[in-house]
Amino acid sequence: MENQKLDAQEQKLKERLARVEELEKEVRRKEKSLKEKEKAKKQVLLRLSPSLWEELAAWAEADFRSINGQIEYLLSECVRNRKKK
Repeated sequence: MENQKLDAQEQKLKERLARVEELEKEVRRKEKSLKEKEKAKKQVLLRLSPSLWEELAAWAEADFRSINGQIEYLLSECVRNRKKK
C-alpha cells in the first residue's frame, strides 16, 4: 500500500517536471523571438539642423555614446515617460 502511494506521488512529480520543462522551452523560444525582433532595428532617415546636431554630438560624447545611440536613448526615454502618464 505504501509503495503504491509512493509510486503515485513519483508519477505525479514526473508529470509536473515534464510540464515545467515544456514551459521552460516555451519561455526560451519566446525570449529568443523577442531578441531577434530587437536585433532587427528599423532605419530612419532623420534631418537635423547643424546646431541641434552639434548639441546632440556634445551630449552623446559626454554620455559616452554614439550620436545614433544618444538619439535612440532619448527617444526610448520619451516613450517610457509617455507611457507613465
